[in-house]
Amino acid sequence: MNYFHFGWKFKMCLCCHKDILLCSRRSQRKKGMKREYIKFRCSVYEKKLIGKRASRAGVSLSEYCRNSAMGNSLVERLTPEQLEVYQMLVVYKNNFVRISNMFRKQNPKLSIEVMELADAIQQHLYNFRK
Repeated sequence: MNYFHFGWKFKMCLCCHKDILLCSRRSQRKKGMKREYIKFRCSVYEKKLIGKRASRAGVSLSEYCRNSAMGNSLVERLTPEQLEVYQMLVVYKNNFVRISNMFRKQNPKLSIEVMELADAIQQHLYNFRK
């Protein structure tokens, strides 16, 4: 991009005679603008369902439809209750690991069972992230 340099603070673009930063932002906006419309018919129930799923994913209805049509998987945001349960499971897993370590020398069989339980919780947490 061609530009004039007036001093150390200000750079002016030759194409539009504006600040170089404004010019680059405008060209980025033009490249990313969506200008075409696609319409489709659906029932009221389907529209509400799509809208609910879009709001759960944290995107607009059009963005949700666009990503679904392109085959991109949209992950729904976790609700505060789900986050609380997730954090509670993490605490439980850590506590079971500590209990297993505490009984490792005294009762190895109990230690192994508790560690298996901690591993099962860890596996659920791993699946929960997906």
